[in-house]
Amino acid sequence: MITIPRWLLLLLGALFSSYHVVLGIYSLDIPVSPWPAVAALAVYTLATVLSLWPGKRVRMPDWLAAFDLAVAIVLPLLVTSQLDPDVDNGYATWYAAAVGTLMTIAAARRQLLVAWVGVIALAVQTVVWAGPLALAVLGVIGSIVWVAIAHTLTSALTSAGRETRRYAQAEREAAAWQAAQDAHLFEGRMRLNQTERLAAPMLRRIADRDGRLTDTQRDECRTLEAAIRDEIRGRMLLTDGVRTEVRRARERGIVVTLLDEGGIDDLDEAARDRVLSHLAEAIAASNADRIIARTAAATSPAAVTVVGLVDPSDDATETDEAEVELWLEIPRVHVPGDAEATSAKAGE
Repeated sequence: MITIPRWLLLLLGALFSSYHVVLGIYSLDIPVSPWPAVAALAVYTLATVLSLWPGKRVRMPDWLAAFDLAVAIVLPLLVTSQLDPDVDNGYATWYAAAVGTLMTIAAARRQLLVAWVGVIALAVQTVVWAGPLALAVLGVIGSIVWVAIAHTLTSALTSAGRETRRYAQAEREAAAWQAAQDAHLFEGRMRLNQTERLAAPMLRRIADRDGRLTDTQRDECRTLEAAIRDEIRGRMLLTDGVRTEVRRARERGIVVTLLDEGGIDDLDEAARDRVLSHLAEAIAASNADRIIARTAAATSPAAVTVVGLVDPSDDATETDEAEVELWLEIPRVHVPGDAEATSAKAGE
């Protein structure tokens, strides 16, 4: 992409403006009184310096745009008050090109309405002062053309900048999508390898025995299947400590279900370790028949909810429901005493 240095544009604007000032000084002997022209040169120079002064903002401040517009209106009135419209005033009509240059700068700095009002005011003043033919003679039409060109270029650059930002945003979204896909693919391969590592020895043993397994081996297969299911459904709920306590709980005959629904994905490593350490302790201390650990919603103050259920006894009726042995909500933010306060056992 070809770019033009900003300092070069500022330099060109300064040179054009300085040229008008030089013409105005050179022609001070033409007006009846030079002092209105001197005042016009002073305010024009001030407006030009302020408008071209380097800054961080591309768009001209509103107060400066209003000042430039005032200068564009006052400048012709000051200079022409001492000129005869019926004679050739030569370079003494420098104000027409000066106003066009100042309004072109305003248009380039995205004050398009001010720029158009300024050159229209110049055209109206010129027609009133010297007639319609003076628009071409004094260069007012050229000033209007320069503002129109600046307007077109500014609009095109603004549109190009907007499209560039939109494409950049689309590129970032595409990169994020690709990264997510790569992460899912990597995670899938990792879990496939992990599943193969866990299941391959048992599958080979089943194949070697033609599917004839002892009761102990069948229980081992069920435990292995549950562990593989944990790796799939309870991704973020698993640490070495949780895996150990879940395995021990299953060896005690407890049915453990881990469900990760994405509620703790936003936790940092320290907070997640704290939550899962508490989860492992709760599983180790429970005497329930079934334990269900589930991540809470991302907006919930709780990170993980743990429920321990005791199944009805053999002599219970069909209407009897499982008894809650453990109810625990592990908070996202650690507050001493909160975790203990949210746990409850049946009968308390």
